[in-house]
Amino acid sequence: MLSTAYYQAANGPTEALNKTIGKLLKKFVSKGQCDWDDKLGECLWAYCTTVRTLTKATPFFLVYGCEIVLPLENQIPSLIVSLTIRMTKEERY
Repeated sequence: MLSTAYYQAANGPTEALNKTIGKLLKKFVSKGQCDWDDKLGECLWAYCTTVRTLTKATPFFLVYGCEIVLPLENQIPSLIVSLTIRMTKEERY
């Protein structure tokens, strides 16, 4: 769907995403609402890693074809990381 920047309401999916991100920001920001720009990354992370009911997949999976690996999982190997890099049992301990 194409729309001009002058009439953004014509772009329904974009407006729906903006509405969702706005709702997430309301949950993440402090009462003063002055730190919304600091929390935007966390909101986008939450959005991209949440399974959608309709597709039964995360937006990240739909774009990249694999599930996201949390930075912590690289330090403490999880089953996904172990299978991906084929760690042996001895290497995990």
